[in-house]
Amino acid sequence: MSPRISWEGVFPAVTTQFNDDLSLNIDATARVMDGLIRDGVSGLIVCGSVGENTSLERKEKVAIMEAAKSVAAGRVPVLCGIAEFTTAFAVETAKEAARIGIDGVMVMPALVYSSKPHETAAHFRAVASATDLPVMLYNNPPIYKNDVTPDILASLADVETVVCFKDSSGDTRRFIDTRNMVGDRFVLFAGLDDVIVESVAMGAVGWVSGMSNAFPREGETLFRLAKAGRFAEAMPLYEWFMPLLHLDARPDLVQCIKLCEHIMGRGTALTRPPRLALLPHEKAEVEAMMAKALKNRPRLPDVGLKAA
Repeated sequence: MSPRISWEGVFPAVTTQFNDDLSLNIDATARVMDGLIRDGVSGLIVCGSVGENTSLERKEKVAIMEAAKSVAAGRVPVLCGIAEFTTAFAVETAKEAARIGIDGVMVMPALVYSSKPHETAAHFRAVASATDLPVMLYNNPPIYKNDVTPDILASLADVETVVCFKDSSGDTRRFIDTRNMVGDRFVLFAGLDDVIVESVAMGAVGWVSGMSNAFPREGETLFRLAKAGRFAEAMPLYEWFMPLLHLDARPDLVQCIKLCEHIMGRGTALTRPPRLALLPHEKAEVEAMMAKALKNRPRLPDVGLKAA
């Protein structure tokens, strides 16, 4: 673990809540954050992909960061996602996060532009060099089209503020490739829900989770079982969870996760365009999945979570 951070466990990518007119509902967003912390998650990621970062105005991102700082009140670390079109915009967001007192930032490659490897590295280097905050680099090639390979990551080993790497490629071999290149230089986080147990087995010490928004205790329990090597106890829970975890790998993951969260009474299913509500047959499929999961919801093994 990096001496600068103590990030480990489940960090849900918190949803952003909207009013019926699709304006930001900061109070509801704060309630979602508080509910997750009370249910035992280890940290929060605000303004990530699931938080609809690219659908938010700058002032809304600031309001969400301020709310997260206030709600967490030091109980868990809070990171803010940085998903901007240009390096300059990303630097501005990092400076706002530092001003507010956020614990770290999760930086995505510059969006829209499909960069060459050295351009991806240069973007990360510029943002990380412009802040004293700890930086998690975020790789999600299926969604953002830029692949942050172990080679690119290794080229940033000299940047002191880059302390963590979140991989959502689904290729768990990359955790080993990274360690073979730079040892334990980076804290490793899983970013794709349906390979979490495999990722932990390959060295991930944290999980930025989508579906843990709906099932935070199940997510944190699954992670802790895997981390402790209690695979015989983890596998029944993983098998129960897997149909829902697969939703995190869909293009409409935000709509699916918010619908599940809504069914659990933790938020609304509203998303901002261009994300539209699930089509009726898609909504019915997710609802049926949730009904089956709730009917067969497992009794959780003891992993030291505080009482609900």
